[in-house]
Amino acid sequence: MFKPLILYIGLRYTRARRRTQFISFITLTSVLGIALGVTALITVLSVMNGFEAELRERILGMTSHTTITGRHGQLDDWQALAQRVETMPHVEGVAPFIHGQVMVNADRQVSGTLLQGVLPDHEPKVSEVADKMKTGSLSDLRAGEFNIVLGAELAQYLGVWVGDKVTVITPQINATPAGILPRLKRFTVSGVFQVGMYEYDRNMAMIHLDDAAKLFRIEPAVSGIRLKLDDLFNAPRIAYSLTTELGDHYRVSDWTQSHSNFFRAVQTEKRVMFIILMLIVAVAAFNIVSTLVMVVTDKRGDIAILKTQGLSNAQVMGIFIVLGCIIGSVGTLMGIAGGVALALNVKTIVPAIEKAFGVQFMAADVYYISDVPSKLLWSDVYWIAGMAFLLSLLATLYPAWQAARVNPAEVLRYE
Repeated sequence: MFKPLILYIGLRYTRARRRTQFISFITLTSVLGIALGVTALITVLSVMNGFEAELRERILGMTSHTTITGRHGQLDDWQALAQRVETMPHVEGVAPFIHGQVMVNADRQVSGTLLQGVLPDHEPKVSEVADKMKTGSLSDLRAGEFNIVLGAELAQYLGVWVGDKVTVITPQINATPAGILPRLKRFTVSGVFQVGMYEYDRNMAMIHLDDAAKLFRIEPAVSGIRLKLDDLFNAPRIAYSLTTELGDHYRVSDWTQSHSNFFRAVQTEKRVMFIILMLIVAVAAFNIVSTLVMVVTDKRGDIAILKTQGLSNAQVMGIFIVLGCIIGSVGTLMGIAGGVALALNVKTIVPAIEKAFGVQFMAADVYYISDVPSKLLWSDVYWIAGMAFLLSLLATLYPAWQAARVNPAEVLRYE
């Protein structure tokens, strides 16, 4: 069906003659439409991949890859368990923690907060909070001194800074002669961190593990241990193997479970965006239908002569399928070149546009991610290229079938 003759004729029909300039213009718009659609699709998906990677990095900078807790909410033998887990494959760091919901009060400001007790020497093994300190240091959390590190948004809301005092109120109660009173303790702000995620900067505070154990009355136990893995994408598999090895006395969870709704929403958004932008490619690809229909109408005499010289219906179809595939291939290749170039240079192009027009697309005082990240995945490029070519191929079938139905006797009767 696709002999060299068929390929030669199909290539020849791509060249314009004076009387077919309009057809050539329609062909050019089809090529450019496919190229623009593929370029937009690659660029947008790369930017969305960049945002997803940036958000994942910021979230996992505070959240462990895997967490092991006790069945009843606390671990009594965490030191032995930590030593056992640390020697397992794929585990790079282990750190204990104690957490609980508290109220933090400063003057007249009160805020609900997740209070987390950590060991300053172990915490950098599983999180990046030590590198995100805006002021102070995580090592300033010392046992017995009752210092506290606040998120930047929480510190701003409470109106406190390093050296100020805050009162932490726990859900536990004390029975006193004056009646039932909540447990509370004064802490000194020793540092402020900012990780770039409002959820953590506004709703988290940290104290030393020993101070947390005394405050929540669970010493010498802890709430659990956090693990950092060599590959975060293997967290579900490693969590399953840990569950099997440790038995039913422990509960193992990973980051894909604790943030499943968020990342599922991101994936859903990417799929929807892929479908929407692929419709642009589909519209451009099906412009090939009108192009080929016009070519078939213009070349009816040529088709009739070729059929009288022995070309079969399948070979006639092959001519126009070749023509449509060439249009789709050229547009797809141009789109890939443009999309890859844009995706790899988004961080340079966007600031240049902002500087040239005096605008800012993502203001730093509104968005935590103030630049436009991009992460090009070649698997996305392959999928987009394959879909664009497939749509172009499908668009050739009807015009090619119409060309194969040309009756040489009817056409040549009036020639």
